[in-house]
Amino acid sequence: MLLCGIDVGTSSIKVSVVDAANQQLIYSTSYPETENEISSPAPGFAEQDPEHWWFCVQQAILKANASRTYDSKDISAIGISYQMHGLVVLDGNNEVVRPSIIWCDSRSVEIGKKAYLSIGESYCQQNLLNSPGNFTASKLAWVKENEPQLYARIKQVMLPGDFIAGRLTHQFTTTPSALSEGIFWDFKAKMPSQQLFDYFGFDGSLLPPIQDVFTKHGTIDINVAESLGLNSQVQVTYKAGDQPNNAFSLGVLSPGDIATTAGTSGVVYGVSSELKYDSNNRVNSFAHVNHSSQQTRIGVLMCINGTGILNRWVRQTICPELSYQEMNQLAASSEIGSKGLLCIPFGNGAERIFQNRQIGASFEHLDFNRHNRSEMIRSAQEGIAFSMAYGIEMLADAGIQPARLKAGYANMYLSEVFSQTIVNAAGVSVDLLESDGAFGAALGAGLGLNYYKNEQESVAKIKQIKTINPISSQVEATKEAYLRWKELVNHKILKRESLSIS
Repeated sequence: MLLCGIDVGTSSIKVSVVDAANQQLIYSTSYPETENEISSPAPGFAEQDPEHWWFCVQQAILKANASRTYDSKDISAIGISYQMHGLVVLDGNNEVVRPSIIWCDSRSVEIGKKAYLSIGESYCQQNLLNSPGNFTASKLAWVKENEPQLYARIKQVMLPGDFIAGRLTHQFTTTPSALSEGIFWDFKAKMPSQQLFDYFGFDGSLLPPIQDVFTKHGTIDINVAESLGLNSQVQVTYKAGDQPNNAFSLGVLSPGDIATTAGTSGVVYGVSSELKYDSNNRVNSFAHVNHSSQQTRIGVLMCINGTGILNRWVRQTICPELSYQEMNQLAASSEIGSKGLLCIPFGNGAERIFQNRQIGASFEHLDFNRHNRSEMIRSAQEGIAFSMAYGIEMLADAGIQPARLKAGYANMYLSEVFSQTIVNAAGVSVDLLESDGAFGAALGAGLGLNYYKNEQESVAKIKQIKTINPISSQVEATKEAYLRWKELVNHKILKRESLSIS
């Protein structure tokens, strides 16, 4: 039996086909070849077209099937991983009303701040585990306030994975995990938050039926199955936000387990058996994939928006003729600390670790006589690693103190400079595993289909590639560079606050 995993990323759609019995990857591909763009019609705005995601999903599946490395009719279940916090709104004909306001969009920050104070800090923290911030509920409120004619057409509100599952099956469902990442979910009441819906004036009928993460979310539509070369009995049996799914794909399921990823954004994600929250709203808590009314499993997430997207920007702007591997090699040719060049990577919208402030990105202390492309590339990768080490320090406020992380051997973790910098700066070790989001989504589909007996069996055969430990001879120099970087960031925050007060 075969399982198909779909990862609806910001940059592209990835599809993996996995043999359910041995949990081995058979084939993986992505679409499009070039990275999808983010539309920014105004400062702080970030949008993508959900129908374009669906087009790319179809093309990726067809591309995988065309490899002829497997029989597409043997696929029994589909699992979906997707970019978190995006707002997808449909009308009565299930047509998209407006582009999706995606995870890194900042337009609803003030709406979320006002809701936090009006609904009540205590309720938001203890029941929602978060401030509404600029998450999905606040984005919907922005549409209601600023685009009333469009809002009047909305009949269904969902997350990106709900939308893709609906296009596959012509049935729409959502999950407590998805609603929690949109800050719709009341963890104590174990249902959508009535206080939040009342405050924003949302009708509860806007939400699709709520189901567990691992369950049948619909059988593929017969016409969709025919067009994609799949059998008509394929079921969608799993869907989860990319970070909970990434944790699942690494076997991070139990309290104390810690996952990390560094794709477009960078994340450290720990699992707790308690309803943990950060009183300063710098890190966020969501329902993990295996959270249920019988078992509390909360994913505490620290996110940096500007990680892989900064690395991509550097490539496109400074060295478009180089591959990412060649960039990594060039970065490694420069010394630790990039000869004093510091990069601040916060150029992809409001950053949660700064309570949704927009700090901006910059290269600092650039010396035309000392710095060239190797220093610029290395300083960017060091800046990304430093930002994640900085965020790891904040996880302690929510009771998560990682000493060992698990990561898929992909994206920024393919760079020795990045990987070693975060390990040396944060004083943690990182286990690199042969896994990614689409692979994890396929295994999730198997668990949702009840092919695997339990969670542990579904991820039992994930292979570990290597472990990165701090290198004692490098730690002092790395920490000195990290301290300079941190002082610069703290100075920028204080300067920004003084300007806003004056």
